[in-house]
Amino acid sequence: MSDGTPAELFFDAAAELLRRVREEEGGAIAEAGVLLADTVTDGGRLFAFGAGHSSLAAQDVVYRAGGLALMNLLAVPGVVGVDVIPATLGSALERVDGLATAVLDSSPARAGDALVIISLSGRNALPVEMARGARERGLKVIGVTSVAYATETASRHSSGTFLKDHCDVVLDSKIAVGDAELSLDSVPAPFAPASTVVTSALMQAVMATAAAELAARGIEPPLLRSGNVDGGHDWNARIMEKYGDRIFYRH
Repeated sequence: MSDGTPAELFFDAAAELLRRVREEEGGAIAEAGVLLADTVTDGGRLFAFGAGHSSLAAQDVVYRAGGLALMNLLAVPGVVGVDVIPATLGSALERVDGLATAVLDSSPARAGDALVIISLSGRNALPVEMARGARERGLKVIGVTSVAYATETASRHSSGTFLKDHCDVVLDSKIAVGDAELSLDSVPAPFAPASTVVTSALMQAVMATAAAELAARGIEPPLLRSGNVDGGHDWNARIMEKYGDRIFYRH
């Protein structure tokens, strides 16, 4: 490891990854933002899904001050976050065939909607099946993943495919296989994951692009404001009323 404290080296590694996605994924970010804006313009609904720690970036764009009010979390019980006991159950559920189909069948998602699927490896059955099933149902799919996993690991889905193979737009987070940026002779394993930092930045970049695209079309972006600023609650109530039929996290 190069000179510098572990904290400094982590910041350097995260900053370099952010630089790479800014420079190398700009076109895909723009395409994803336009896809979401098209969906909103056409009356569709927006959903985000992620399993385990990948869910953090999905949750970050749902009911978020400064974010699009129409973004809904497509939740899978036992998989969203690490609050399930034991936490290892969430990882096991990601490998269960048929779970994504059951979730989609019981969700409000329908043809004309858009779904963002976040999976660092993109190799497990759940994100692959979720993407395939969503597209079969007429949804547009944006995948946020590390494309490196598709060349350095084997798929865990029966099709032998990865999330990236079933998306309308793919955003590559550039995260190395293993998701650990630092190593020390005194530490027995690589450490300091940066996938949450990079994936959340990618998601917010897409949200910003979608909002600006809507405004460019003369459509007021359905943005939420912080409830901790004067007038925020009244603003949000107006947005919620206007788009109530496309917002599912308040029902």
